[in-house]
Amino acid sequence: MTSFLSRRTISAACIAGAAALVALLAPRLETRVLHAQSGLPNLIVRQDILAHHWIVRVENLPATFCSVQEGEVTPGEHTLLRFSVSTPNIGDADLALGDPNAHVAANDGLYEFATCHHHYHFRHYALYQLIDPNSGFVWRAAKRGFCMIDVEPAPAYFGIPPGPAQFKACGQIGIPGNQGISSGHADEYVWKLGGQYFVLDGGDGQPVIPPGQYILRITVNPGFVPQAGENVKFASIDPATGLYHMLPESNYADNVAEVLVTIPDHPGKQAVGPLAGTPEANDPTFDDDEHDPPVK
Repeated sequence: MTSFLSRRTISAACIAGAAALVALLAPRLETRVLHAQSGLPNLIVRQDILAHHWIVRVENLPATFCSVQEGEVTPGEHTLLRFSVSTPNIGDADLALGDPNAHVAANDGLYEFATCHHHYHFRHYALYQLIDPNSGFVWRAAKRGFCMIDVEPAPAYFGIPPGPAQFKACGQIGIPGNQGISSGHADEYVWKLGGQYFVLDGGDGQPVIPPGQYILRITVNPGFVPQAGENVKFASIDPATGLYHMLPESNYADNVAEVLVTIPDHPGKQAVGPLAGTPEANDPTFDDDEHDPPVK
């Protein structure tokens, strides 16, 4: 993994350069001033879920799927790497966003309307990357938008006793939603949902992903450098890196999980990976292209 470590060193230099750019732009960008509160949320990515909930299989993706449209995937049969992502809030405060309609009315840059899904999606919630450890090349996943709600309690070993789930509705135009993640709870996108995949055969316009070992990296609430004219009113700046984050947290340093995945040579119709032996592994009929339950 020497080349991977070299790539990480290069990435650190890139981050430093990005932080310097942000420092130059900061006087011209309006950012949110956080209200005083007794605690802060802290989002993480569960590495155990990522390591044990992935699968490679062949699927037929119809043109009607939002992930096909948003991910610019050519409709038809493709070989996919699917995976699950769980993002618990282990902080001592709820991450309470409320109704997306209110944020859109305030023009604070937190949400954008997803025309295919017909509801609002959170901006900069998670970054899905598949990385070649030898070259450092990065592929993007088909997932483009996120709706953040309480899906399940976080495991007890995190030491955050969960209270009642508070956030359960994405909301639509004119229909109030209530988005967020309660302290001690987790949002989760299971592997069978729309967009929870990388296209391995080049069917999304990216290079073909050859057989071999790759790094699956998930970042929740990723740091970013705003594009020219980007609305970052709701965002906060991490003083350690100078990068912007859409959500306030007590710790931005624990937002990444990485696992090694093996892409097989010609998997065929039979699924391959840790989930290959599950009843749904070879059932191609259930991609509902959204969260489950339907309010997601």
